Parts: sequence; C-alpha cells; structure tokens
Amino acid sequence: MITVVFFQRKPLAIHKSIEFIFEDIRQRLTGQVDPAKKIFSFYSKGIISRLKIIYEAYRNQGDINHVTGDIHFAAILLKKKKTILTIHDCGMLTQTKGIKRMVLQFFWFTLPLRKCCCITVVSHTTRNELLKYVNYPEKNIHVIPVPISGKFVYTPRCFNAERPTVLQYCTTPNKNALQVVRALKDIPCELILVGGIDDALLEELQKSGIPYTNYNNIPLDDLVELYKKCDLLCFASTYEGFGMPIVEAQAVGRPVIAGNLSSMPEVAGDGACLVDPFNITDIRNGVLKVINNESYREGLIQKGLENCRRFNADAIAGQYLALYKKIASG
Repeated sequence: MITVVFFQRKPLAIHKSIEFIFEDIRQRLTGQVDPAKKIFSFYSKGIISRLKIIYEAYRNQGDINHVTGDIHFAAILLKKKKTILTIHDCGMLTQTKGIKRMVLQFFWFTLPLRKCCCITVVSHTTRNELLKYVNYPEKNIHVIPVPISGKFVYTPRCFNAERPTVLQYCTTPNKNALQVVRALKDIPCELILVGGIDDALLEELQKSGIPYTNYNNIPLDDLVELYKKCDLLCFASTYEGFGMPIVEAQAVGRPVIAGNLSSMPEVAGDGACLVDPFNITDIRNGVLKVINNESYREGLIQKGLENCRRFNADAIAGQYLALYKKIASG
C-alpha cells in the first residue's frame, strides 16, 4: 500500500482551513493508501525555523510526499518524482511588491515548484494567477477543489425578514468585515462575527449600533451550528483562492452574498448574489435584495444546493487518490 505523507504547517490559532480539508481527505483515503500526517515541530516564522522545517520534511519522506499548502518551501529537499504541492492561492504575491514579493516568489513558488512533479490548485482562478508568476508546465497543474465536510448538511430555516441574522466569516483584511459593517448600518439585523476584532472594527461596530456576537478559534462543529443559526452569509471578500464559506453556507441552505471577483464567481456558480466588495452601496443593495425578495432568495438557496454538489468530498478524495497512484506508478 502506498504511504502518503501529508506535510502540514504547525497551526497558529487562526489556522483552520487546510487542517480541516486534509483531515477529511485522509479519513476518506484510509484503506486505499496509508496516510501519514506530519505536522512540523516549528512555526513558519523566521529563517531558522523555516530551515528546520525543510530539514524535518527531508527526514520524513514517504512513497508520496504531499505538501498541503502555505509552507510551500518545505518541498525544497524532497524527491521531485514523488512530491506534490497544493497551492491554495497566490495572495502573498498579489498583495505585496518590491523586494518582499521577489523573496516570497522565489522561496514559496519558483524554488519549491522545481522540486515537485505536479501541483494541485483549488480553483481555475488560482491556476491562472500562478501561471502569471511562475514558468511551470500547465499539464502538471491539476485543479482539485476544496471538499465540503460531511458535517455541513441541509438544515432548513424560516428566514427572518424583519431582523435577519447575518454571518460574517473571518475578519482578516481580505474578508472585508469593515465594509460589511458599514453596509449593514441602519438595516435591522443581528451580526455573527467569526474571527478577532481589532480596534478599527470595534469602533465601526460601535458606530453602527448593530447587535453582534463574536466567536474566535471555534471547532468545526460549533462553526456548523453558526451556519445553521444565521439567515444569510455575507462574504463580500476582496480576494480568495477558493472561498470555502460560500459552499459551506450553500450546503446548509443559506442564501449567500459574495464578492464578484477573484475565485468567488467560479466557486459560487449561480448560487450567490455577487456584489462589488469595494462598494458599500453595492454590498448594501445585495443584502437588501436577499432580505426583501423572497423568490430571489429561495432561488439562491436552491441553486446553492445544486452548486455545492460539485464539491462532494468522496469525489474529491478520489481525484487525489488517482493522482497518488499515477505518481507511484511513475
């Protein structure tokens, strides 16, 4: 049986997505491959720790080595014919410039890709972005989307049009929470915020007067319950390699408002109200349309349920399995 070593970052409190994704995939592949998880002993911070990560990866290779994302440089000393790298996005390049971008591009992309027989990316958007920055054979780049956990199941809810509960998932800068809060001002609603609240966001929340609850570093089961508790997801992000909250909300049966750029239209299909995340008025109009137009809202829910079938976890695990077998056979 093929031993596949999944190399994963040592997670900070803010890290969840990569860990959830590949834990689910490993479980589905057990019995078909021998999946081994290697979480590095060091955080990806500073030169010395990162050199230790590279050496630790070298010492823990399997029949197949799968660097699961974020710590791309861990592939530098791995056997090229047996190594896969998953790239979730190119945000570190699109959001930086100058010397910093050059360093990141070389050590996170150019050099690691030289040591990989193939790459997987989570969306066509990420693939197209990647090819702007690196010279890599397109035939060796495989688009394998993010699977939906089986914990996200359709749970009907009577929509509260008088005072809906809006879920804002994550508060990092690209998630655009400040703009969302500004857009919701004077709309009767309650807000669920998942993620840390900095001073600027706290000030905006106080100015808006919107009642809110805040959750941070919650386990997956609790996150699922928040999706069930909300009436709609507002995910007006400015940049996503994939945009997992979109399909999670769709799977639970919640209408989705999403940014109209990056990978979000690709991932959402027809099952989201797409808005300009840089335009407060457009975000606000999207929210009001979902609240006030019942037939439109129900259409989004049905289209979302249909769309999220594309991200069936067993099917996606099967795509990885086929790739592992292909690499193992040479």
